[in-house]
Amino acid sequence: MTLAARGISQETPATPADVDATNEAFALFEKGQDEHGKGNFEAAIELYDKALKILPEFAEAEFQRGNAYLSLGKRDYAEAAFRHAVVIRPEWTLALAALGTLLERRGEYTDSEKFLTKAISLDGSSFPAYSGLIELRLKTNSSANELRSLLDKLNVFSSKATVTAAVFASKASLENALGDKAAAKKSIAKALEIEPNNKVALYQKAEIAISENDLVLGEEMTRQIDKIDAGTENSVVLKARLFIAGGKNDDAKRVLDAIKSPASETIKLKEKLALATEQSPDALEKALEKDPKDGFVLGKLCSAYRATAPDKALDFCKRALDVEPNNINHAVGYGAALLQARRYDEATALLRRLLLVAPDNSTIHANLATALFQSKRYAEAKTEYQWLTSHEPVAPVAYYFLAICHDQLEEFMDAGANYNLFLKYADVSRNQLEIDKVKLRLPILDRQIKQLGGKSKTKSGGQP
Repeated sequence: MTLAARGISQETPATPADVDATNEAFALFEKGQDEHGKGNFEAAIELYDKALKILPEFAEAEFQRGNAYLSLGKRDYAEAAFRHAVVIRPEWTLALAALGTLLERRGEYTDSEKFLTKAISLDGSSFPAYSGLIELRLKTNSSANELRSLLDKLNVFSSKATVTAAVFASKASLENALGDKAAAKKSIAKALEIEPNNKVALYQKAEIAISENDLVLGEEMTRQIDKIDAGTENSVVLKARLFIAGGKNDDAKRVLDAIKSPASETIKLKEKLALATEQSPDALEKALEKDPKDGFVLGKLCSAYRATAPDKALDFCKRALDVEPNNINHAVGYGAALLQARRYDEATALLRRLLLVAPDNSTIHANLATALFQSKRYAEAKTEYQWLTSHEPVAPVAYYFLAICHDQLEEFMDAGANYNLFLKYADVSRNQLEIDKVKLRLPILDRQIKQLGGKSKTKSGGQP
């Protein structure tokens, strides 16, 4: 097959001394491409090297040599090859995109952005450059506006007659980051319809499953990915994330420690795993110095300071929510911090909004109940405590506060019933103070019930 048929430029300058040598270099390159296609990367590199010795300015050979090194996991060699290809042909967008993407995966975001944006400025339809830039923006916690701008561009790509699976996979990454999991799932489905073994789409599907705590689907996707990508760093990291989601931190540490030369993102995950059980605010703040926008550490600090320094906790909670606006855990933490700071009206407003997103979240219901109770909004608090006592498992103290709400509303029969349920399930080691209060209250409550003939009074004192 000719070079032109492979889409390779024939404008690469040949050595002026010998046209036959130039033809020989092209022939070696062709053989290298054949070996490359068969997965014989070391043999391909050897042939590319021979071609480059004849034609040192053979940019295509240098570029493909970089790809072969990348397939072998030799990132340093791949980077050197891509950099040389860019030196030879400074405006070759394919080489610029490859170098920018490699640097992004190494965590060298400043240099990565330089090469990727240059490729896009030279060719606004360069999907490889956009793909690399998307990953860069996602990893550097870029604003929602920046992500939407990239998504708008991908929507243009996806509207074309011939669309690759990679376009839909990248769309899914952006949609997921913007909190639109439903759209992300549709894009993933389209990507896998076009290319059933598209790695990016499969990984995206697995990541979403884990984020939604669907560990059954997560395990199934991990098995599917292992069929085509077993042993790679990405597959190992996915297993680690699955272990972490299942609370198996020791297993996660074991598989991550087995990675010999971890990428920057893997190192960050290992650091987060080490911090998962860290309770010292000082240690967490020190870890935050490395990355002030680390949502995980900000979330930990949000929890760590909640009891001792509510105002400080509020700051960390808000910063965590700003970094990861779609992480409901940060929002729940922010609501809890507002509670701790006794800003009950603000907490109530936030927690009500959260229930629209997660109506079955017991923590949100419990915190909302507390905010309403502390605001003496007993009728509204009663509704929340009733929800809590109707869902398993029930914390005994929920019966206690539900009883108080009924009591304050002069619904004495219901108050008595819930006080007794509290006594039935209460833990003496944890609830002794409340138990004593209930025992003091019950005799008086019984007299009130008898006086009303078993009926309740309205707040005005009349019969309901």
